[in-house]
Amino acid sequence: HLLERLQKIKSEISEVSSNPQGLLLEALHSAGYSGALAKPLMATESAIRRLDISTLEEFIHENYTAPRMVLAASGLEHDELVLIAEPLLSDLPGVKRHEEPKSVYVGGDYRCQADSPNTHIALAFEVPGGWRQEKTAMIVTVLQMLMGGGGSFSVGGPGKGMHSRLYLRVLNKYDQIESFSAFNSIYNDSGLFGIHAATSPDFASTAVDLAAGELLEVATPGKVTQEQLDRAKEATKAAVLMNLESRIVASEDIGRQVLTYGQSVNQN
Repeated sequence: HLLERLQKIKSEISEVSSNPQGLLLEALHSAGYSGALAKPLMATESAIRRLDISTLEEFIHENYTAPRMVLAASGLEHDELVLIAEPLLSDLPGVKRHEEPKSVYVGGDYRCQADSPNTHIALAFEVPGGWRQEKTAMIVTVLQMLMGGGGSFSVGGPGKGMHSRLYLRVLNKYDQIESFSAFNSIYNDSGLFGIHAATSPDFASTAVDLAAGELLEVATPGKVTQEQLDRAKEATKAAVLMNLESRIVASEDIGRQVLTYGQSVNQN
């Protein structure tokens, strides 16, 4: 079973390795942070080759403990959940909770030569405070919807299509750009917000200038109209409500809130 699982992990890493956006997100974290957030999510093949049963057992013993877990559910009574969960989780070690590892945003730059017809670029900045600064996190979520973007054939979907700034101001004007979109990755105490672009190699430096220019533009008073802001706010609300219609998404949301805030925030 271990051999089968390792083969599957190697296959998954190989797939991620051919995904430039995933690799760029890894690179942004390793370049932009020191500490926990700088550590890669993807294991190297050499690390996987060193794995054996005893290493896995040791990892499970250290990490699969009660303080590190949250069980979340949607659509059932609490007592019913306890009846289901108790026999499954009652033997988990109740050890002292580990202190959350620290991360410091330091900024940085990372470049990698790849065998690809396009050049992929990401320009990002810190979201100070992360989810624990709720107002900032909310602003960034609306900002991502406002800026939007997508691929050169993007015509619809939340934050994409005709109305988003990056579609109107960049994708609509430059044939050399294949995709141009805003993104965010937010954590408990920090996060990243930025623009990802895929373009022809000879247009890469211009794409960086365009990304920087668009970030400066939304930060300039008067450059975003009230109508554009209201549309982005309504689109964000609609996306949140649509996601919460799924019990899977609602359960995950409850779990993440408990991990971040120590309680579930009322979703109504």
